[in-house]
Amino acid sequence: MGGRIKTWKKRWFCFDRQRRWLAYYVDKEETKLKGVIYFQAIEEVYYDHLRSAFKSPTPKLTFCVKTYDRLFCLVAPSAEAMRIWMDAIITAAEENTRY
Repeated sequence: MGGRIKTWKKRWFCFDRQRRWLAYYVDKEETKLKGVIYFQAIEEVYYDHLRSAFKSPTPKLTFCVKTYDRLFCLVAPSAEAMRIWMDAIITAAEENTRY
């Protein structure tokens, strides 16, 4: 879901453990970064059980990544993909707090 204008758009996410960030692009062919979520800025990762993500296209596959500056609401392609992404992001954020 967009930052200022709350509409849903597809984005291509890349998990980068070395750079300690989750980068996102307009699509998988794009080379210019659309934005990043730094692991150290992540406060919380949770399943959107309260349905707070406005008009999610797939509410059961929606999860949120809360940072100091912004709430990112993401939709996974499947329940398994959502669980994998959430686990990876949570683990990266927790590991980063040790440094």
